[in-house]
Amino acid sequence: MEPDPLATHLSAVVGDAHVLTDPSLRASHESDFTGRWVGRSRLVVRPADTAQVAEVVRLCHAAGAPIVPQGGNTGLVGGSVPDPSGTEVVLSTRRLTELGPIDVAARRVTVGAGVPLAALRRHLAPRELEFGVDLASRDSATLGGMIATNAGGERVVLYGTTRANVVGVEAVLADGSVLDRLAGLPKDNTGYDLTGLLVGSEGTLAVVTRARLALVPHLPRRVTALLALDSLAAAVTLLTDLRRLESLELVEFFTADGLALVLDKSGLAAPFRTTHPVYLLVECAGRRDPAEELAEVLEKAPAREVAVARTASDSRRLAAYRERHTESLNAAGIPLKLDVTVPLADLPAFAAELPALLAGRATPYLFGHLAEGNVHVNLLEVAPDDEEAVTEAVLGRVAAAGGSISAEHGIGRAKSRHLHLTRSAADIAVMRSVKAALDPDHLLSPHTLFPDPD
Repeated sequence: MEPDPLATHLSAVVGDAHVLTDPSLRASHESDFTGRWVGRSRLVVRPADTAQVAEVVRLCHAAGAPIVPQGGNTGLVGGSVPDPSGTEVVLSTRRLTELGPIDVAARRVTVGAGVPLAALRRHLAPRELEFGVDLASRDSATLGGMIATNAGGERVVLYGTTRANVVGVEAVLADGSVLDRLAGLPKDNTGYDLTGLLVGSEGTLAVVTRARLALVPHLPRRVTALLALDSLAAAVTLLTDLRRLESLELVEFFTADGLALVLDKSGLAAPFRTTHPVYLLVECAGRRDPAEELAEVLEKAPAREVAVARTASDSRRLAAYRERHTESLNAAGIPLKLDVTVPLADLPAFAAELPALLAGRATPYLFGHLAEGNVHVNLLEVAPDDEEAVTEAVLGRVAAAGGSISAEHGIGRAKSRHLHLTRSAADIAVMRSVKAALDPDHLLSPHTLFPDPD
């Protein structure tokens, strides 16, 4: 077989070892975290710095080769996976691992797109600073992927999503030119907010190579509580009181079904002797001990049982009941994942109506970030022929309530044909115009965000 000329040109830029053409070497880049989205790439290229990324993109542009940027590949909507055609180049950013010096005075740091979140946390720890976004997939999720999808995670209630914590980016545009917005000045009112535009753009507008991140002080005093409640309605009511706490950092919920699955697949011991319908994981943090103010709220809470952790190890033990949901679901099967936002007032009704909505076509497991109404709807035992109908039913119900069909994972390939449910024709037209302006040849993540033409 004749060698791929594009692979030859790319090897001259990044080295033979970092252009993967062998199917066995490409395989880990061609399926997503869930195993639900699987494709076939033309090749995988792994540049080491911005200059190499720019030359890779320039060569692909000249060859008319579509590019799928990929970070840690922990996404759940197929946005970082090539399609089955074998024509797309996967551009892995995992070698972009620069960890710049920490600007303590400004509380800023510049990092490469391939830096895993856990590595950033270790880098910041000696200076008693943190990045405000945290995820259960912190060991493998990269900053570039988090920026591309505007990841949310567990601490949005205090620090906001990734967009709120990124003050500058460097990115390679579709023609190979480099956009430098790394200054990250606290006040800079010169033109369009291109940084904000690229955060959440899912690789459709540019390849993010570096980012300037805002940092927050490490809060050393922590208390974690796991509450057993009778209903989601009780959890939503309790949230009103919890929000009064300035120290509130995390409010996560899960249900009895999800906990049973976690216990079965992980081997963890049950948190309480009795099973309850709903569980709420709450964490508060501050420079002073927040235990007393949390205790005042919990004394009035409609909780059946409460477990409180004051040490880091005990906190991790309680957090595991929520954080191990994803791996437990994957151990049980390949779930259909529908990450959505539901208005809080409608959340209990949404959960109650879901079984009837599914009509026996799936087994649902619900968990997520309560403060934002972010529900991770995980569906097991969905027949392939039912996937589209089930997805339409759930997302249609979310849209009817004024919610969002994607809370924090993006649209990717999985939800592109459903974008119209929560974005108007005018919205989509504007987004397509932006795409056309920055990527007129439609070579960056061509099947992500927007539906393919019929």
